[in-house]
Amino acid sequence: MVIDDEALVRSGFRLILQAAADIEVAATCDGVHAIEQVRRHRPHVVLLDLRMPHVDGLTILRELSAWADPPVVAMLTTFDTNAHIAQALSLGAAGFLLKDTEPDHLVQAVRVMVAGGKVLSPKVTDTVITGYLSASSDPRSRAGIETMTPRECEVLALVGQGLGNAQIARQLHLSPSTVKDHVSAVLAKLAVSNRVQAAVIARDAGLTVAPASERGP
Repeated sequence: MVIDDEALVRSGFRLILQAAADIEVAATCDGVHAIEQVRRHRPHVVLLDLRMPHVDGLTILRELSAWADPPVVAMLTTFDTNAHIAQALSLGAAGFLLKDTEPDHLVQAVRVMVAGGKVLSPKVTDTVITGYLSASSDPRSRAGIETMTPRECEVLALVGQGLGNAQIARQLHLSPSTVKDHVSAVLAKLAVSNRVQAAVIARDAGLTVAPASERGP
């Protein structure tokens, strides 16, 4: 589902996404009708404009995040809204896409989010993301890495690569439910609320996953 105050953006995104055989756009709407339409159509993924004139994206994200089974939300943004990145992350946004994202990248981003991964537009630089996360994250985050088990560190490293739970399970030869438990433990130890924040911490810490031949059982 695409939520944006500009009809041209909504129709353009719909055309791009509908062209993919494995993606269906359930609806598009402006911010005023967003909650009503999300409740009606229950999309797996929502592309949500960060700043709209009547109801801003953060307000909508805050309400969606409070649902028992919320959709995955990526914010549609421009560089003049970077000041809201940390707040959106704290409310559970799965990532950020610029409105001029290339069509192929947009389609792939939706697929990644369905698989549980994070999405960041190539133009949203590491410096910007890291700067806002550092300013807003709990100081326990980095110290939390020291309390992790080796397996949790492996899971965190793969989260840092943008992998979803199913992909991590295949790579580490674990069940998806076990990976889900590990991810929950990692987020708790890092004192963060979502995978995007955890991924940035993993990158900054330089975490990598050893080849399978070097890993224990």
